[in-house]
Amino acid sequence: MVGQNPIKLNAGWVQSGVRECLSPHFNARPKGEVSLLVIHNISLPAGCFGTPYVDQLFQGCLDLEADISFGELKGLEVSAHFMIRRDGEIVQYVSCDERAWHAGVSEFQGRQGCNDFAIGIELEGTDLIAYSELQYQALLRLTLALFNAYPMLNMDRLVGHSDIAPGRKTDPGDSFDWLKYRDGLTQALA
Repeated sequence: MVGQNPIKLNAGWVQSGVRECLSPHFNARPKGEVSLLVIHNISLPAGCFGTPYVDQLFQGCLDLEADISFGELKGLEVSAHFMIRRDGEIVQYVSCDERAWHAGVSEFQGRQGCNDFAIGIELEGTDLIAYSELQYQALLRLTLALFNAYPMLNMDRLVGHSDIAPGRKTDPGDSFDWLKYRDGLTQALA
């Protein structure tokens, strides 16, 4: 399944099979190579899937009146490079060659500011609800493409938001099956 429809990138953008939804919330990366992949989760409102609100949040046009919980998002400027919806659709918001604003205060192996060197992938979901098989398939395809495009990315440089911001973040949560993800990558890379 992973080998079907391989994903290709050019200048940080996926070339086909991905919906682009451009975010203004990014800036230039500092010099250095992309060397970390961070897995997150998101849903707006929390636990509601298939809504347009994540796109709107990342585009800076979220209607704060649409849900009572959105008030806490006022003034928030965030983005990720990608989101994978429950049905496996991949949405790209920011070029992988640019710095998306997904990690916040973070550290990996003594290096602070993970946005500087990481690609962020949001999975539509929560810490407690299992992710869909279609999401895992899309995540595997996307990860393989990113490994191919960014040689410093490898199995040792895949983390959850909780790993780089412990005590502050919990995603992708206990519902994310790291073994399934890593085994799928190992099989695809063999």
